Amino acid sequence: MGDPFREVTSVSWFGRIRNALAGVLVGLAVVLAMVAVLFWNEGRAVTTARSLAEGARSVVSVPATAVDRAYEGRLIHVSGSLTASEGLVDEDFGVAAKGVRLVRTVEMFQWVEHSKSETTTKVGGGEETVTTYSYAKEWQGRPVSSAEFKQPQGHENPPMGLESRSFQIGEAGLGAFVLRKPVLDLIGNSDTLVLPPSQEAATQDAFTGSQRVSISDGRIVLGANPAAPAIGDYRIGYRLVPQGEVSVVGKQQAAGLAPYQTLAGDKLLMVDIGAVPADKMFANSVAANTIVTWLLRAGCLVLLAVGFGLVLSPLGVLADAIPFVGSIVRMGTGLIAFVLALLVGSATISVAWFWYRPALAAGIAIAGLAAALVLTWIGRRRAAAAPGAGATA
Repeated sequence: MGDPFREVTSVSWFGRIRNALAGVLVGLAVVLAMVAVLFWNEGRAVTTARSLAEGARSVVSVPATAVDRAYEGRLIHVSGSLTASEGLVDEDFGVAAKGVRLVRTVEMFQWVEHSKSETTTKVGGGEETVTTYSYAKEWQGRPVSSAEFKQPQGHENPPMGLESRSFQIGEAGLGAFVLRKPVLDLIGNSDTLVLPPSQEAATQDAFTGSQRVSISDGRIVLGANPAAPAIGDYRIGYRLVPQGEVSVVGKQQAAGLAPYQTLAGDKLLMVDIGAVPADKMFANSVAANTIVTWLLRAGCLVLLAVGFGLVLSPLGVLADAIPFVGSIVRMGTGLIAFVLALLVGSATISVAWFWYRPALAAGIAIAGLAAALVLTWIGRRRAAAAPGAGATA
């Protein structure tokens, strides 16, 4: 870090009130959006769960050695080793490899602005913010606009002329089956491709730019000195998805595999690395659906709390006329926002369950009511049987 630059800004109490009132509208929009996402998420989870259950009941495992026309249009599971006649080539830098996908990651050495702010509340409700900006030279995979810096002089970045790219084979064999883009897109598990020093000559021949080309730490470096990069130098690395054993679940379509449309609503096309049984693949997808559902629930609840916090923020600003009172009020509004998020989020999920799974939701509600009645009855019986029950003083 170097060349620090400080900026002091002040906002009056009335200015903060105006900003807080504008924040109320933003908060309401966030609350409404999260309610909609929560409701949609429950429907998505139900549709996916039903589609996976339908697929698990109907899938048929077939050998990869031959395509049986009797399974045309049906959901099948097949495992085997990938084969491909074509290779992968990044012609810009003369890098060739054998695999499913070659991913080129380009980084440029650039100036990056960092900021740190400290805000204090003044007597009377105004705020003063001191922001310190500092600048550092870093490798970045996206162009950083130095024109937007608070202090652009001496921190100019050149335009980024190279970009990251992905190269993928058009088709691959899986025994007698032919896999194309929809399936190949789902094959992951990439490894870092370490370029040997011998790659330098091929890259120098392929590269049409004016910068010096070298191989350092398994990557291509464009610049005068790889050990001491300058602003505008490039660092280019690669990842490779190898050709190996895969397992695929999809609709048999001629000699290929395509997404299978379920009656429940989802299209099923699944790929795993290695020889994975069909039941294991479906179990993994069920677990993934559960994780996604809960992550979305948690994220929406957090954003609901943020939204309600924005709606209640004017109270804290009003109380900031006396600084320590404002802090106390904000603690209270923060707790209220958290409680409101739980209540609204839980209510939305409950309504969505009744909408998407009425029978199950009704069963749970009846079971809960029955349990409450039983516990109440047991409590009354124990109270009536207690020694001295009904005795008068």
